[in-house]
Amino acid sequence: MKMHALSGGRLKMRKSVYLPAAEKTETIELPVTCYLIRHEQGNILFDTGCHPSVAKNAEDRWGSMAKVMVPINSPQDNLITQLDSVGLKPDDIDVVINSHFHSDHCGCNEFFKRATIFCHLFELEAAQAEDGLQKGYIPKDWKHANEIKTITGQYDLLGNGKVVLLPLPGHTPGMIGAMVNLDKDGSFLLASDAVPMQANLDLELNPKNTWNPDLSLASMVEVRRIQSGGAKILFGHDDAQWQSMRKGPAFYE
Repeated sequence: MKMHALSGGRLKMRKSVYLPAAEKTETIELPVTCYLIRHEQGNILFDTGCHPSVAKNAEDRWGSMAKVMVPINSPQDNLITQLDSVGLKPDDIDVVINSHFHSDHCGCNEFFKRATIFCHLFELEAAQAEDGLQKGYIPKDWKHANEIKTITGQYDLLGNGKVVLLPLPGHTPGMIGAMVNLDKDGSFLLASDAVPMQANLDLELNPKNTWNPDLSLASMVEVRRIQSGGAKILFGHDDAQWQSMRKGPAFYE
């Protein structure tokens, strides 16, 4: 089994969203991280990043959210071109795991027409609710014709302990992470926005865009427990970590 780290775009936001002590005018650049897991049972994506169109006109797709979450990547920097760099096309993907349904994590879902979507039941319910759009769930990013399978607790995706989905609520109602257990490089927790940056974990800091602060802190406790067991935590938007990682055709195994 191999795991590739793939870019799903790049954003600029106010730093204080993630680190409240920062000056309100200070901005921070954030990678949008996606992961491809190649296993004999199939090709799996964890998150699909931003839709390619937002690099040219984010407001057309995201509306007012584009003023808060500003894409700064080139039009070629998206998950579809990243997959091409490792020799895969969208129809080669069997499963898409969405950590949650915010647009920088499910924006390319529409391209994976053969894939089954896995998400948490509470996340699907939040996106489907009458106020879903007001809470940041944009239908054109998450709502497609794919088969959707929901989880409510820990879920062994392949039935062999290699990819295990874990509820980590707080950022959103149905936030999930994935434990990926590799033979040579060890175990990784794909934490997504349950812990967007290392500083959030180290300082136990909830970002301002947290849905439920108490649940978020409880999820961080769980992430720390997993970390203490030897797993490496892969944060959702930590640029320093992202720059240090093997990316694209390079892989972990």
